[in-house]
Amino acid sequence: MTRIKQTVNRLIRRLSIRKKYKDALFRRCFEDKRDLLDLYNALNGTSYKDIDELKITTLEDCIYLAYKNDLSFILSATLNLYEHQSTYNPNMPVRGLIYFARIYEAYIKENKLSIYGKTLVKLPEPRYIVFYNGADDEPNRQELRLSDAFRKENDESREAVKKPALECVAVVLNIHYGHNNELLDKCKRLHDYAYFVSEVNRNAAKGYSYEKAIGLAMEYCEKNDILADILGKHRSEVLNLLLNEFDVKNYENWIRNESWEEGIQKGRGEGILLGKAYGIIELLEDFGEVPDSLKSIIMEEKNPEVLKRWHKAAAKAQSIKDFEETAGLIYR
Repeated sequence: MTRIKQTVNRLIRRLSIRKKYKDALFRRCFEDKRDLLDLYNALNGTSYKDIDELKITTLEDCIYLAYKNDLSFILSATLNLYEHQSTYNPNMPVRGLIYFARIYEAYIKENKLSIYGKTLVKLPEPRYIVFYNGADDEPNRQELRLSDAFRKENDESREAVKKPALECVAVVLNIHYGHNNELLDKCKRLHDYAYFVSEVNRNAAKGYSYEKAIGLAMEYCEKNDILADILGKHRSEVLNLLLNEFDVKNYENWIRNESWEEGIQKGRGEGILLGKAYGIIELLEDFGEVPDSLKSIIMEEKNPEVLKRWHKAAAKAQSIKDFEETAGLIYR
């Protein structure tokens, strides 16, 4: 088996494992209700102290998206959905719509509410926060709207509809270390999470392998009381989680470093191509499980212009099948 073929197969295996652990460290950081309540208070300027007032509603299995949502809970009269993203995703409102529908469905059933009677059913108000912690320079705060995804009617002869029937607004907060400092200062757990990730990235930028970069960051943070409770008790698990949370840039660095270590000069170019191919697959994962056959086609493509065209197609696609048809892969 060739060096590149081995790398492709290894990446495909990592991608399959990664799906199970997507943003799992963020979930682990806030699995304790006390930390989750602290985060809510920091975001909303409140001072809730009774953790029993907080009811977890996180979906354990979402068949439409094929993986769990990060965190959702009811507190007071609000239904809060918190998601974490290491890469910018304009489709978060679409995902939020599906998540909220499933959660409300469960809420109505659990509370034995009737939506067919004459009495107005009272529901907790939805609030949707996406914590972005990627390397791209995104603003501290931005809003993504479901209505931006709707195809606009071009027939001017028809009466214009002022507002769509559905809307879902995702407030995206950049928590990359150095952004939203006021928020990070109010919530130690969120601060420590952002700092730990930045420490990993700093080590990787120095030329360390990603595994070594994580190890050094874990040692430093544990000594300085940064996520020490998690890193101390779950060290090997956290390492495995992070090794399966590579973003595109880290995949490129990892592949290039591995190629140089083996003395393969063209590994640098191949690494960049594989990193771009990984980015396409990550976009497609938003629609569900990507078939291994399609992953192989994408990962083995060597033409950068083709990968660029496929990346644009993946960003605009409405489904995996839509991507295959647009990219001309449906018959391959």
